Amino acid sequence: MFMAFIKQNIMQDAADTDLVREYKASGSLELLAALYQRYMNLVYGVCLQYFDEEGSKDAVMQIFEELIDKLKRHEVQNFKSWLHVLSRNHCLMKLRSMKNKESLQVTIEENSPVMENGELAHHDHEVTLEDNLQSMEKCLETLPEEQKRSVNLFYLEEKSYREVAVITGYEMNKVKSYIQNGKRNLKICMEQQHA
Repeated sequence: MFMAFIKQNIMQDAADTDLVREYKASGSLELLAALYQRYMNLVYGVCLQYFDEEGSKDAVMQIFEELIDKLKRHEVQNFKSWLHVLSRNHCLMKLRSMKNKESLQVTIEENSPVMENGELAHHDHEVTLEDNLQSMEKCLETLPEEQKRSVNLFYLEEKSYREVAVITGYEMNKVKSYIQNGKRNLKICMEQQHA
């Protein structure tokens, strides 16, 4: 029991790169689970951009299963960034495969349904789900730095207003304003792209 406690503490203190290297050498799922656990909230936050809570929980487990093989095959310098991209790609691929199924309900932004009853929401011309997701990413890049940073931390990394304020150094009322304005600007930008 004491040895298990020591091993657990060593895994908690180890750098991501060390755990990645040890996992590649040993294939130990215990090491991979310890590494993944550090970023499960981040992965869940990414999944929530594409799915509801239940779908996001399922995706978090599927992404872990994907990691078992993919991490062995890729050179990973920054695990957190690589995992973020892997998670986003997983969600996009899953959405593509689900696109034609009935009753798919996905929202990118609150009050902004992308699909209802399996039909893509569209104006005069059809807009695919992937177009919506790509335009959301492009629009995110157009936001002023303060808004982009605040929106990323709040929605993608699931930080509270207080945590965003601490991380960025912005005042609390500024953080709330940046998030609210960023969300509104994203919606406006996406509507313009699909007008």
